[in-house]
Amino acid sequence: MAEAVAEHGYAGATVGHVTSHAAVSRRTFYEHFSSKDECFLAAYDSVMSGLQERVLQGFEEADDWPHAVKSGIRAMLQFLAAEPSLARLCMVEPLVAGPVVLERYDAMIGSFVPYFRSGREGRSPEALARLSPTTEEALVGGMISLISRRIMAGQTADLEDLLPDLVEFVLMPYLGAAEAAEIAEHD
Repeated sequence: MAEAVAEHGYAGATVGHVTSHAAVSRRTFYEHFSSKDECFLAAYDSVMSGLQERVLQGFEEADDWPHAVKSGIRAMLQFLAAEPSLARLCMVEPLVAGPVVLERYDAMIGSFVPYFRSGREGRSPEALARLSPTTEEALVGGMISLISRRIMAGQTADLEDLLPDLVEFVLMPYLGAAEAAEIAEHD
């Protein structure tokens, strides 16, 4: 499915394209899936599960929240850069794959919010006053938008180059510009 969608887009991909890439018969396809949509959803869920697992592992490897964010973002970018077809399947095509997939996509985006929201812990009242209730949603949305635009532009292999910018962007509201830049630029 990922290869068919990468080659033809969600709308243009057919069951025939999927079976061709998978080297299986249509009969075999229909033994497992009732439609292209069902196959796409299964592929999407599988890819997103793997991506979320990598982000969580990256997040948990770090000693403190700012470095956990950096590690989680790095894990996401590495995964997507290494798998261009999967990157397109999970970050670009859900926007046109219908309401069920779009709902799952929105839930995926939302699943990253708690990673950022935990940055509020231990911050001064002044720092917290600068944060709106939707800060984390905006940060996740901005990050996903930039990544998706690069994938659509065929620049998936270069996604890891975004790490310093994304880390600084995400950390700045919590830590301030200087500390966010320091963490973004140094391992």
